Amino acid sequence: PDLAAGCSMADMANIAQVERAWRELGEIIDVENEVAPITYINSAADLKAFCGEHGGLVCTSSNASQVIDASGRPKVLFFPDQHLGRWTGYLKGIPPGEMLVWDPTEPLGGLTAEQIKQAKILLWKGHCSVHQMFQANHISIWRDKNPDGLVISHPECNFEVCKLSDYVG
Repeated sequence: PDLAAGCSMADMANIAQVERAWRELGEIIDVENEVAPITYINSAADLKAFCGEHGGLVCTSSNASQVIDASGRPKVLFFPDQHLGRWTGYLKGIPPGEMLVWDPTEPLGGLTAEQIKQAKILLWKGHCSVHQMFQANHISIWRDKNPDGLVISHPECNFEVCKLSDYVG
C-alpha cells in the first residue's frame, strides 16, 4: 500500500470544520440529544473518534440506512459525502426539503436557524471526485446503445444518476 495515498472525499471534512459545525448547531438545537454525527468509513480517524464521542456512528455505503436507524436520534449530520447521505435519506422516505446541504465554509453551514430545526439530515458539502464524474446524460447515452443493459451505480454518485440506475449499491 501507498502510505501517502489519500481520498479527496475524506479531505473535504476535517476535525476543525466538524467541531465548528457541532458548536454552531449547538447554538440552535440540543445536538447531544437531537443529532447523530455519522461519518463514512472513508474518513479520518479523528472524525470517527468525534462520532464516537458524541453518540454517533461510522457507516459504509451498504449499511448507511441501518446506521441512521441505530443512531436513535431524530437528526443526522452526515459527512463527508452528501450523495451517500441523500440517497440513504431518499430510501428512508425523507423528503428532499428535510435533507439540506451544510457548507462548512459558511456560518451555520449557509442555513437559517429554522432550516436547521426542520432538517432531518444535514448533508456535508462533500463528494467523491471519482463518482462525481458520472452524470445522468452518460446513462441516457449508454441506454440508447444498450437497451437491454442494466445500469448499476454506487450511492456516492449524484442523486440523478442513482435515480436513473436499475440498481444502486
